[in-house]
Amino acid sequence: MATEHAFAPLKNDLLLRTARGEKVSRPPCWVMRQAGRYLPEYHEAKGTKDFFEYCRSPEIASTLTLQPIERFAGLIDAAIIFSDILVIPQAMGMEVVMVDGKGPHFPEPLGSPEDTQYGEVMEREVDVKESLDYVYKAITLTRQKLEGRVPLYGFCGAPFTLICYMVEGGGSKIFRQTKTWIFRYPEETKKLLQKIAELCVEYLAQQVLAGAQIVQVFDSWAGELSPTSFRTFALPYLEYICNHLPKRLKELDAEVVPMVVFAKGAWYALEELCQTKYNVIGLDWLHEPKEAYAVAQKFGKVVQGNADPGVLYGGHEAITKVVEEMISGFGGGKQGWIANLGHGITPFVKPDDLKFFFQEIHRLSDVHQEQAMPTKADLAAAEERLHQRNILQSDW
Repeated sequence: MATEHAFAPLKNDLLLRTARGEKVSRPPCWVMRQAGRYLPEYHEAKGTKDFFEYCRSPEIASTLTLQPIERFAGLIDAAIIFSDILVIPQAMGMEVVMVDGKGPHFPEPLGSPEDTQYGEVMEREVDVKESLDYVYKAITLTRQKLEGRVPLYGFCGAPFTLICYMVEGGGSKIFRQTKTWIFRYPEETKKLLQKIAELCVEYLAQQVLAGAQIVQVFDSWAGELSPTSFRTFALPYLEYICNHLPKRLKELDAEVVPMVVFAKGAWYALEELCQTKYNVIGLDWLHEPKEAYAVAQKFGKVVQGNADPGVLYGGHEAITKVVEEMISGFGGGKQGWIANLGHGITPFVKPDDLKFFFQEIHRLSDVHQEQAMPTKADLAAAEERLHQRNILQSDW
């Protein structure tokens, strides 16, 4: 396989083996946003720099990526590169700033297809290999610093979620502009989604060339869509990525790595996502572990998740209860499950409470008896419950 870099052999391949569907001795664990502001050392390392400044610094980004690996040494089974999903809109020529206390902000969001900016964005030739080179340098540097301790995730934002930010100008509670675009300008929206999907494929491929060993696609706002709208404006572009990334990696003579999709809030689409080429399906905390696991096993998929991040505010007893429920629901944890939260770590979490979460996954999976795989009756029951929830969702 083609590579420009020499890396240390991987010492802990538990997560990669799990992602490929193998039986393992215990469930691998990591959490989304594990490198971030809840860690005191994060604030020391970033100094006074702007958020996107330290995203663009390979040295700082790699240092931040490694902080949870070092703090939770021996407990955590993967690193995820410190970056942001909005680097793709930036590469497309849109300005994005991070506002303290508010989050990402686009000073000039896309207003309508008649705007000059929409035409410029659609016509602009975007070279993510060149414009996002700092991300690849950070990945390579991080792989070198990891010295094979754990595998490294690369990632991107999903096309629908990126469009939400590009037209809303930031986060939103009602997604007025997003809904205006998809319902009033559906064809123009699809053209933009397709352009973003193509950029995502190349961006992820370049991350793998730089050293990423598994990649995740974050569709953080998928839950804002109805099932019908999800099938129109989200799923086809998620599928485009998982269908084309392996082909692109083969063209580059690179290893075809496991792919993860996380469509937050789109619980109604679990079975459809399980029918895609993603190896791992990320689950938020709206899923019942046993039901979701039964559906995923039907299609030979691995699941990742799905503790409510808020449990980390609840103390040790609450954490233990949630971990027990996950291990029991996800078949005992020895096959088909990557332990994680159902979304990223929220502000003000105490690092020691996250450490306890990891410790309980290790402890309880060791003592838990391996369960039998879901029976046909389990699968039928899970499908019927999912069907009933979909009927309720349609009625809303």
